[in-house]
Amino acid sequence: MTKAELITEIARKAGSTKKDAEKFLEAFIGVVSATAKKGDVIRLPRFGVFKVVTRKERIARNPRTGEKVKVPKTRLLRFTPSLELRSL
Repeated sequence: MTKAELITEIARKAGSTKKDAEKFLEAFIGVVSATAKKGDVIRLPRFGVFKVVTRKERIARNPRTGEKVKVPKTRLLRFTPSLELRSL
């Protein structure tokens, strides 16, 4: 599903315009991004949990040259679906 299709479906289900649905989706993405940048957890009952995890620094290998490369630690946003979504 593309972003445009998602906006259309949200507008249809909510009985609103596509413009309003797009504003809602952009606001949702903005709130999730801002909350994740602070390191907070976002819990949505019956949907899942968004949380920031830190991947440790590690040594990897360049497949082309075989040399070892240091990969710095990184923070990523992880989504864990609820039990309801996992059973689909």
